Amino acid sequence: MIFDIILTPILIIYMILISYSTKKTYEWMRDRGIAEKDAIYFNRKFVHIFAGGIVTLFIPFFSSPIFPLIAGILITLITFLSHIKGGKLYWFQTSEDRNDVNFCIMWTISIVGLWYILGNPWIAIIPALYMAFGDGVTGLIRNKFFKKRFKHPIGNCFMFAVCAPIGIILAFISTIQGMTLWAVIAAAFASYIERYEFGSIDDNVLITSSASIVLLIGFYILYFIY
Repeated sequence: MIFDIILTPILIIYMILISYSTKKTYEWMRDRGIAEKDAIYFNRKFVHIFAGGIVTLFIPFFSSPIFPLIAGILITLITFLSHIKGGKLYWFQTSEDRNDVNFCIMWTISIVGLWYILGNPWIAIIPALYMAFGDGVTGLIRNKFFKKRFKHPIGNCFMFAVCAPIGIILAFISTIQGMTLWAVIAAAFASYIERYEFGSIDDNVLITSSASIVLLIGFYILYFIY
């Protein structure tokens, strides 16, 4: 419990520092002639990877999901209120969408929900990492190839190449027999469905939802088998 109380504010402060430090990368990119929308897009992916992704790796060291829940709610409120106030985090937010808020919401729901249901934090963080690292790398690769936000299959291939090893490693650490295969299947589903968006239901929602459903199905199939 004491460790949880110490680690929670450290990770929250780290996420805030990463989010605000990308203001410098935004200014650096703008000074070099990179279009505003591209600079914002790159920054959003940086935040995905270095804030959302790195912090997620520490989640299994908490004693319960209550502290990740508190942190997730706090970060969600910060990003949401920034949109409401308008332009407060302009270097990685846009008025066109609130995908960063969806990221925080789905990060919280997937981790806390899976942890409560499955009782295993290592499996619980898999969908969030697919969203953070997998989708983050996908966006950067696509923008590098096409110089714009474009849902091309090459990005999905790179996403699977990132997600599959993550799932394999975490499933192995979880010690749940047979879960490695389901982690790879979840990576495949998440990597494929990342291409789609349905209005306010963006890829953040689809990635974490699809991966979570596959992992839940796999877990209960394995439960009845073993």
